[in-house]
Amino acid sequence: MGTAIELHDFRTEKDDFFKRDHRSPLTTAQQRGFHGLDYFPVNPSLVIKAKIDRHVEPGVIRMETTKGGEQSYRRYGVVHFEVDGEPSQVTLYEAEGGHELFLPFRDATSGRDSYGAGRYLDLHAHGDEILIDFNYAYNPFCAYNADWSCPLPPAENWLKVPIRAGEKTFPEHT
Repeated sequence: MGTAIELHDFRTEKDDFFKRDHRSPLTTAQQRGFHGLDYFPVNPSLVIKAKIDRHVEPGVIRMETTKGGEQSYRRYGVVHFEVDGEPSQVTLYEAEGGHELFLPFRDATSGRDSYGAGRYLDLHAHGDEILIDFNYAYNPFCAYNADWSCPLPPAENWLKVPIRAGEKTFPEHT
């Protein structure tokens, strides 16, 4: 995560993966008509550098998936921040044996400008600090193809504020 050039390159590579790679979540028909993902404009105010509050309720969180299953995570910590002057917080999760932190969230744009079931970020902690760049927020693969099963953000990560950064809703390309 870094500069606007790095973000542009990241998005260009992702579009190329979606269009050409056999591992893409898009169907072959969708790939033929694919012209790139739609994003909110880059929003520097949604690059959050914060301390992680590790005093969280321990135990396993079972997140329901879009196909009715469950995926298990552990709470790693909570991050407090502001969006347009409004206090907000998100919980970071860790998969069993994982090295990345997982941030699934819904916000006031979900179901309107962004995917209704929520978006994700994959993050790395640096000691007790973290950089959350919502400009990298992405739709889960189930947003493009119902054959995928994706964890749904738990209620503790349903933000009342709009996160106008990252990927927008994916219109069907058929």
